[in-house]
Amino acid sequence: MSLAAYCIICCRRIGASTPPPQSTTYWRDIRNIIKFTGSLILGGSLFLTYEVLALKKSLTLDTQVVEREKMKSYIYLHTVSLDKRENYGITYQARKELHKAVRKVLATSAKILRGPFADTFSTIDVEDHECAVWLLLRKSQSGDRTARLQAVQEMSETHHWHDYQYRIIAQACDLRTLIGLARSKESDLRFFLPPPPLPSLNEDTCIEEELRQLLASLPQTELDECIQYFTSLALSESSQSLAAQKGGLWCFGGNGLPYAESFGEVPSATVEMFCLEALVKHSEIPTHCDEIEANGGLQLLQRLYQLHKDCPKIQRNIMRIIGNMALNEHLHSTIVHSGWVSILAEAMKSPRIMEASHAARTLANLDRETMREKYQDGVYVLHPQYRTSQPIKADVLFIHGLMGAAFKTWRQQDNEQLLTEKILEDDARYTTCWPKTWLARDCPALRIISVEYDTSLSDWRTRCPMERKSIAFRSDELLRKLRAAGVGDRPVIWVSHSMGASDLVYLMKRSGLQTQSWGFFSEKGRCSRLCPQRSTVTI
Repeated sequence: MSLAAYCIICCRRIGASTPPPQSTTYWRDIRNIIKFTGSLILGGSLFLTYEVLALKKSLTLDTQVVEREKMKSYIYLHTVSLDKRENYGITYQARKELHKAVRKVLATSAKILRGPFADTFSTIDVEDHECAVWLLLRKSQSGDRTARLQAVQEMSETHHWHDYQYRIIAQACDLRTLIGLARSKESDLRFFLPPPPLPSLNEDTCIEEELRQLLASLPQTELDECIQYFTSLALSESSQSLAAQKGGLWCFGGNGLPYAESFGEVPSATVEMFCLEALVKHSEIPTHCDEIEANGGLQLLQRLYQLHKDCPKIQRNIMRIIGNMALNEHLHSTIVHSGWVSILAEAMKSPRIMEASHAARTLANLDRETMREKYQDGVYVLHPQYRTSQPIKADVLFIHGLMGAAFKTWRQQDNEQLLTEKILEDDARYTTCWPKTWLARDCPALRIISVEYDTSLSDWRTRCPMERKSIAFRSDELLRKLRAAGVGDRPVIWVSHSMGASDLVYLMKRSGLQTQSWGFFSEKGRCSRLCPQRSTVTI
């Protein structure tokens, strides 16, 4: 508008003034036209430039958002020095380049000389504070078994790293290293990634129904009568029908009590317990373990484990199933990738001896780097539960008696103030398993094993074949499991209680072992009549 006003004023001045000479007027008009045209061109250029820049700005995408999204995919955080001047100083850059040059020289000389440093120094271009992490990772994947074990031990003994450095190990290590860290006593739980997200359940299903579907997908033919009966009991249509069939569990001869059916609907936790006990028996069959894995059993059991954190019995049965599946080496990678190693590593550090022992059995079956033995269902290692470099001089086996158990039989005398399973944290003198607490502390060079077998008189096992309840069957089954655990490769000390002594005598006869061990009843001032009285035993 200012340009238009200026043009109008100029025209008025031309019209109002006295007409000058013709030549002067001609050149003045040319100058005015040039000024007007120049102003118009300049203003138009500025206007077009402004519009182009505004249009470009409006059409330009902000890539900062994309860069921020990319940053979420990475967890490698670079530490920043407190002294800002050091980051950009000549001294810092020179020291950094010097360190790189030294590493390259050492790596080159090691390759030329084929010395022991060939696998120690790396040529990777990383920061100084991350070099130790990547060196240990490379060492843990070495072809030398001794170097791998040493790397895992060094990782487990490191406690000064930042969180992101532990996460680097967790993401980059192989399965062998991860299992080794889980079986290392001093390892940090930050080495283990949280389990992957579980698949969502359908709205019209529940955990109880998912367990029944998993049981129904397993082979139902050519099974033991015990497994068939318990599977059919767990596959009942509803909790109400399960309560109706529960009569046989409340009797001593198979005849149900009349009032057992009047209890109404069985709680869902009880139904889940029946399903889990049936799955424990199925998991003892290798082909059924493959079916459990193929039908999403690992994820379902993990969901049930997280759901029943306040029910140790359900969690122990779940770990029994995972431990049985770990006997099959081709399932190891699936078990690890499903997130069970992080759960087992946390359970290993539990103050509850039973939970820690179940987790130790499963991890020992997964660890093929240091273990040749396999611990089948009912065989629990009380000591050593972690990796150890101390040589084992002898095996001590504990065999419980009638109505006993692998842990309950060997507890300390019950305290009247501790009638429940919850032990006071400040009562350090009480132990729920003295072989694990006392014997392992006094004799660390022993491998202590406790075995468990069925000795109940009146439960669902009354439906099992008669031969399963005989001493011969129990002894043969126990002998098979102990041989798989490597019992017999070193001296053996047997400790039996009650009916366990009878099973032990039959087991020795069947195995042909030459033994000089002594067996005692757990009675005050009296030893077993199976033990000769002509000499004295010092324990």
